[in-house]
Amino acid sequence: MKTSKKIIGTLAIPVIVAAVLLILCAANGKSMIANRTSFNYFTLYTAIVMITTMALSINLGSGRFDFSLGAMAVLSSILSSKISYALLAGGTGSAVLMLCLNIVIGGLLGLCSGALYVTLRIPPIITSLGVTLIYEGINFTVTGGKYVMTEVRNASMTAFAGNWYFSALIIVLVLAFIVYLFDHTRFGYDYKALQSGQKVAVNTGIREVPNALWCYVICGALMGIVGFLNVARSSNINGGSLNFGSIGIMFTAFLPMFIGGYIGRYSNDKLGYLMAALCMSMLNSTFAAFSNEISASAQSIINAVLLVVFLIYLNNEGLLKKILSPKKA
Repeated sequence: MKTSKKIIGTLAIPVIVAAVLLILCAANGKSMIANRTSFNYFTLYTAIVMITTMALSINLGSGRFDFSLGAMAVLSSILSSKISYALLAGGTGSAVLMLCLNIVIGGLLGLCSGALYVTLRIPPIITSLGVTLIYEGINFTVTGGKYVMTEVRNASMTAFAGNWYFSALIIVLVLAFIVYLFDHTRFGYDYKALQSGQKVAVNTGIREVPNALWCYVICGALMGIVGFLNVARSSNINGGSLNFGSIGIMFTAFLPMFIGGYIGRYSNDKLGYLMAALCMSMLNSTFAAFSNEISASAQSIINAVLLVVFLIYLNNEGLLKKILSPKKA
């Protein structure tokens, strides 16, 4: 009984979202996923949303709001694309090399951000705003404010974006790694202890600073992967984003983070983030199918409304259950 309840609770929202969107598409003579190319980008966007959500939730779950996630993704992609192009000139293996460099550079950028936070001891939200401006300034300086295209448009990157199983493999590997790291290692146990009660955890001997630094490194590495996936999806990198222009990458994770957290009650929050990412990818594919009817601004408004509605539900969940549940005699 408990197992069936967990399965139903985990799959309910994705199934409902899929049913509603498929009916909406069918009623208007459209297909959510029309061909192999659409499925490739569906899988790619699922990976982007899931990994971004995980990166956002790691520090946010410990009260550290990090605005610099998007800037890390962009800067790691710019630097790795330049290095990989200098080494391989866009030849065979360019995508693999760029992905590996993205992970390493992203981790180092996260470490720099975390080191600044633990050294200055000022609120993390303030630190992250400063780091965002610094990283965006470096982006602009390296690229001259222009798009990076030549370095990322090659057969290797095209092959990655054109085959859904590469994105699916990244989803499986990242999900397995994060579940193992945070649910089955001492680092994860310490992280949860600090999350539940920082003073008590520190008094029992848990070292807060190393744990926080590793959280920043992991977030940076995850955003490095996101940066690579975004490049594969768009075939360019915008090097001209200034004045917090990169923050938009992070905001794609807010709605799936709350949805994933809700689904996680029935299974695991990391699995919940995957389910939420599937929902957002289905919604994104539906927007693509209705691209002539729904503008980009309208899509942003719909996403914002969905976020507000879901937050209202979460805030009034107990009251709604009382209203909807039958009264006992």
